Amino acid sequence: MKYILLVGDGMADYPMDQLGGRTPLEVARTPHMDFIAAQGRLGRVKTIPKKMSPASDVANIAILGYDPQHYYSGRGPLEAANLGIELEKTDVAFRCNLITTQQDILADYSAGHISTKEAIPLIDALNHELGSPRISFHRGVSYRHVMVVKGGTTEGLEKVRCKPPHDITGQALRKNFPKGNNADFLTSLMEESQGILVKQEINHVRVDLKENPANMIWLWGQGKKPAFPQFQEKFGLTGSVISAVDLIKGLGKIIGLEVINVPGATGYYDTDYLGKANAALKTLEDHDFTFVHVEAPDEAGHNGDLREKITAIERFDQLIVGTVLAAYKQKKNFRIMVLPDHATPISLKTHVADEVLFGIYGKNIIARGFAGFSEKEAVRSDLVFPKGHELMEFFIRNEQI
Repeated sequence: MKYILLVGDGMADYPMDQLGGRTPLEVARTPHMDFIAAQGRLGRVKTIPKKMSPASDVANIAILGYDPQHYYSGRGPLEAANLGIELEKTDVAFRCNLITTQQDILADYSAGHISTKEAIPLIDALNHELGSPRISFHRGVSYRHVMVVKGGTTEGLEKVRCKPPHDITGQALRKNFPKGNNADFLTSLMEESQGILVKQEINHVRVDLKENPANMIWLWGQGKKPAFPQFQEKFGLTGSVISAVDLIKGLGKIIGLEVINVPGATGYYDTDYLGKANAALKTLEDHDFTFVHVEAPDEAGHNGDLREKITAIERFDQLIVGTVLAAYKQKKNFRIMVLPDHATPISLKTHVADEVLFGIYGKNIIARGFAGFSEKEAVRSDLVFPKGHELMEFFIRNEQI
């Protein structure tokens, strides 16, 4: 029996006037997800528990079958895990974005989606100038990096209130700086980074090319080393995870899934969708379960780019869902589940904690004849999970759905 989980990050959205009151999912051409809706079953799931931030880490922890209220400790430690950073119990790991500022405004949370090749020397420069036995910067992918503060350096850093930069684009820096005990320690590092980054040749070139320079860091998503039970112990399945982002890969490593790196996976619009799908099919030769994550729809949502969001959804459907269905449709012992982890509405450019739809197709899943894979159609379903972490158990354990 094979279990295939396909996540289009941030695919869900709100009805939009420019789409005639429809959502991007309703407008996009998604014949393969529509097939799953017609021949399988739609439902709704609350991936973000009450009083928790509607963040991708929280949502994907729930999707993988773990209660975020019990296991969540922050985004930084998950990304650190994928980078091979061994945290001590008292260390605090932060997500470290390379951002673009214009005067006192956070102009771009991703520094123009700076390439990894350009970002590496910038992180190295920060490590050289700001690093110490207690503070270290670690290279990630594109604008996404990690900073680790050794335990005992400054108490209570894991409790400082830090805002995600993608939630405050266009807003003043100072009113959004970290808040709480010892927040000044973080603010000082962020301000000092400006003087270091502005001198780097890479940023001079980016300015000359009319590209957004990476002229500051933004620290957020911090936490201490988490402790999760292993996926195989919990569900009795071996598995793999396929994603471009360190958050998802780090979570996979922590719960004992094999991380499959696809060379063309970028975490952006240009990611290698087909490469991910083929990697999923290959890994299922050895594993019982695979989790394929695509970031592109979420990035389009954050950018407020309707055209790119629709395009990303269509590519996800055609190249990921379609490829997997083509390989398994004639087989018997499989189940496929497709869903967004959360909604990232174009109108808001950030995540929301609303329920999201899911579709399941495969062995012993009785067709309910839904008209298509959309938010509106899912409202008709009576299959609802108020606690998101219970969906995985249902997907794997229920003999008939």
